[in-house]
Amino acid sequence: MRIAMLAPIAWRTPPRHYGPWELVTSLLTEALVARGVDVTLFATLDSITSGTLAGVVPAPYSEDPAVDAKVWEFRHLAHVFERAGEFDLIHNQADFPAHAFSGLVSTPMVTTIHGFSSDRILPMYAPYQDRVHYVAISDADRHPALRYAATIHHGIPVDDFPFDAAGSDDLLFFGRMHPDKGPREAIEVARVTGRRLHMAGIVQDERYWREEVEPGIDGVRILHHGAVGGAKRTAMLGQARALLHLIGFDEPFGLSVVEAMACGTPVIAYRRGSMPELIEDGVTGFLVDDLDGAIDAVARIDQIDRAACRARVAAHFSVERMAERYEALYRRILG
Repeated sequence: MRIAMLAPIAWRTPPRHYGPWELVTSLLTEALVARGVDVTLFATLDSITSGTLAGVVPAPYSEDPAVDAKVWEFRHLAHVFERAGEFDLIHNQADFPAHAFSGLVSTPMVTTIHGFSSDRILPMYAPYQDRVHYVAISDADRHPALRYAATIHHGIPVDDFPFDAAGSDDLLFFGRMHPDKGPREAIEVARVTGRRLHMAGIVQDERYWREEVEPGIDGVRILHHGAVGGAKRTAMLGQARALLHLIGFDEPFGLSVVEAMACGTPVIAYRRGSMPELIEDGVTGFLVDDLDGAIDAVARIDQIDRAACRARVAAHFSVERMAERYEALYRRILG
């Protein structure tokens, strides 16, 4: 099979720090290549892949202000669709703009929907569902107005996340500094329980950060480490007593949730969105309904077997499982 993998261009593929869509695109590309699939990755020119890199965008627009997002996104899309005849299938990881080109080529197309943000985007999905095969990243994120070819959870390279059987007494927040991710709530849980809290992630909402989060950071009990990657990232994920994931929206998936569990760290999360699909309540963490529930869960966190957390990720959320399911979908579409 010859697959054209269309990556977003906000960040490099794989990202240097933040960039969840680009990260998943890279993980899938590398896993498919390892399975013997011929994959051409359409991404920014600084991207890295063991497949074939095809690019026209000089740099990610979130990293280089000289790159106009709108201009280069259309140039990026034109590049892949002008070459559509070279491939058996186009796998779109870059949201709905690609759908506008889908009727102009005969090459089948798969779109992974990395979160259905609102009904406002439905006009770029519903009219194309006879032409494009949609994949949901969780059952919770399926929109009732759309037909889906499959639900395929994201997968991670489990061996890249060292298991920490002991952890520490500290709590962890890992995500964007944005009300959707619940950093303020994490600070409150740490304050009430008397635990140290490590926080990692980019500041996405400056006003929220300045007014709701930054005042709670004292550098002693509450610490913010900014965006972290590499060995520091996996160390932080594994050394926590628990990951606090007190989300303020119906999250379609949570990479940091499965990454933490792969390291043996249980997760305390609000019971919404995809969280019940990722976390086995009472086994790999706790699903709670409010702040009081999260505070109570911290007191009970030692009931969780850290080895069970890793075992669940290895069984359900490995990159190999993700790639196997996507390859099976491709073959079903191609007959």
